Amino acid sequence: MRHMLYCIFFLLLLNCKKTSKIEVVERMVEAQEAVSEDSLKLDLNFKPKGNYTELRHKIINDKAYFKRRYQTDRTKAIDSASNYIYTTLLNGIVPHWYGTTWDFNGHTDIPNNGEIACGYFVSTTLKHLGFNLNRYKMAQAAGLNEAKLLQQKSSLKIFSGLSLDELKSRVNTVYGDGLYFVGLDNHVGYVLILNKELYFLHSSYCDDKVVLELAEDSYCFSSNLYVFAEITTNRSLVESWILNTRLRIPNT
Repeated sequence: MRHMLYCIFFLLLLNCKKTSKIEVVERMVEAQEAVSEDSLKLDLNFKPKGNYTELRHKIINDKAYFKRRYQTDRTKAIDSASNYIYTTLLNGIVPHWYGTTWDFNGHTDIPNNGEIACGYFVSTTLKHLGFNLNRYKMAQAAGLNEAKLLQQKSSLKIFSGLSLDELKSRVNTVYGDGLYFVGLDNHVGYVLILNKELYFLHSSYCDDKVVLELAEDSYCFSSNLYVFAEITTNRSLVESWILNTRLRIPNT
């Protein structure tokens, strides 16, 4: 059903002289409602809770706790911090950003106040989560270089020339449930893998706002090249979060 709705949408765009803007919007709303029904199965918050500034201060205090725990038991500290990063990003940080307006040049630091480009959405939410990085330099880099900031190049997974079904199969072969960065031909975002389903979390130039949607139903997810970097399953990255290690894009 969702595939049919998106096909209808793009056919309407190609035949815009015969179809009103209202009709196009109505069909997009129907498609988004179908995605929202699936999203409810993820056990995630989609509405912001509490004060965003207070949340960021709490994250700073929580990082101090994980650093103390790291001194006595590194393995358990990294395991716990991985779960914390997953939950806090998806249920704490991101809900404040849903609906924030997309713009190619957007770089707001405040959710739903101003505009945010796809690269800045990723770099800003990671910085607000407590990663020590320059959100401007990360956002302005190519997708491959953004991925290299998060994970060693040798550990990245790069896929090209695949259909979405083929990509989904390949990704589920090498990855398990978790949150990942993905760089596409001309776009970047997060991929959430849950029960072998892929969800795309991004500042969408298709919807003009921050959204979470099924990857297979996202026109913005269509690409010849996909570069994946692990986030919550990346123990080295989680360790850098605990220790507040500066993340930089390598020269090579």
